[in-house]
Amino acid sequence: MLKNWTPATIPSDDEVKNRLKKSRDRLYELQLKIKAHKLPVLVLFEGWGAAGKGSIIGKVIKNIDPRFFKVATMSAPTEEELRKPFLYRYMKQIPEAGKFTFLDSGWLDETVENVLHDDLSEDDYDKRIDSIKRFERQLTDNGYLVVKFFMHIDKEEQAERMEKLLSDKDTKWRVSKSDKWQNEHYKKCMKVFGQYLRNTNLSISPWYLIDAKDSKWAELQVLETLVNGIEVALQNSAHSVPLLQNIFPLETMPKLSEFDLSDKVIPDDEYKKELNELQDKLQELHNRIYRKRIPVIITYEGWDAAGKGGNIKRITEALDPRGFEVHPIASPEPHEKARHYLWRFWTRLPKTGHIAIFDRTWYGRVMVERLEGFCSENDWKRAYNEINEFEKELHDWGAVIIKFWVQIDKDTQLQRFTDRQNNPEKRWKITDEDWRNREKWNLYEEAIDEMLQKTSTTYAPWHILESVDKKYARIKAMTEGEQPLEEKKEERPRIGFR
Repeated sequence: MLKNWTPATIPSDDEVKNRLKKSRDRLYELQLKIKAHKLPVLVLFEGWGAAGKGSIIGKVIKNIDPRFFKVATMSAPTEEELRKPFLYRYMKQIPEAGKFTFLDSGWLDETVENVLHDDLSEDDYDKRIDSIKRFERQLTDNGYLVVKFFMHIDKEEQAERMEKLLSDKDTKWRVSKSDKWQNEHYKKCMKVFGQYLRNTNLSISPWYLIDAKDSKWAELQVLETLVNGIEVALQNSAHSVPLLQNIFPLETMPKLSEFDLSDKVIPDDEYKKELNELQDKLQELHNRIYRKRIPVIITYEGWDAAGKGGNIKRITEALDPRGFEVHPIASPEPHEKARHYLWRFWTRLPKTGHIAIFDRTWYGRVMVERLEGFCSENDWKRAYNEINEFEKELHDWGAVIIKFWVQIDKDTQLQRFTDRQNNPEKRWKITDEDWRNREKWNLYEEAIDEMLQKTSTTYAPWHILESVDKKYARIKAMTEGEQPLEEKKEERPRIGFR
């Protein structure tokens, strides 16, 4: 892609000047439309060291109200970031609806650095590329405009610019060791850059190669491309996104009505004995997964009053409090609602060796948001595949994913609702919303059955916890949860792919 690229002829100075003014004015006008249409715009600047990425970003943002954009320089990942999935630090940076985010370098730069220094195997590179393509497609499917620029200069121009920067004590800091290495190995870098650009040149997020030899010409190319992209995105904002066919292996799941709850009970003495034994085992496993830097994600969904809280409590009692965090998920806050619906879960993922427990999860998209009309039909139908992709990303990172659905029948729920309503100490646990949701029991059951069938993958299967007897459900959760941890602890830590 780079090797065969022929840059356009640079227009005359007068033409560049006139077109620059027109593009700057148009971008200034479009920011108001972006805000009105709640269009989030993610602009990625990649390219050669000393190609002028920072300078171009500075010129572009002069045409935008500073309240509506942020700029992030994505330098080498921190130790904290290295203990999260590869895409974590980029997902953190995505803009709110109606705003811009400009990234000075991103997932291209980090991936290419890994390849150039032999930190990625061919297999892991392919997985990385698949992750990036899914990431960009999910953003665009959820209404984001993703614009990707590659700032291109030749070897001689790069060397000349670096020499100039290095000659001044106030600018020499802008030349990194990586920039120098690039110039010394320009041909090798050219090959790796070209391969990456070909691999990730998607119709929904194509690469725009910018001839960066002349700064004003480079600015014009960027501005005109950005303006055109925004105008097209605004025109297409109302269009539905095609639904993708599931490509992930699924496990067969029975319907909730097929689960027999009548005999799922456990005597108190047996419960206490098993609980102590299982908690001791879980404590041991927690120490091992920490030593092996294995991340664990435990999710709880279930009917209101099914006993999720008590279940979580018995698991956490066995864990080192320094190594886990429980995330109670309520309705999204305004800043969460203004981003991709998975953003608030991406940003709560555990470090390697730690455990994250979610009380309610991303599955709200295909249950509450579906039934209460908080998203479109296209949104929630598309979410099944997006969720499977998200969980595949976590699995490929090396995480253990344990998903529980806590099941009770309608009569048991009514009894527990009534008990809460009549007990002053528990009344806070029952809300008008709980009663309203109960009226839609059949609709929710239908949605849950579909969710279980479409998202119980082999790498992240659902486990049903029969919870008419809460003690039985607690024992089953610990038994089912320990099995994948036991299997995982025998694996060797993965090297080179986060």
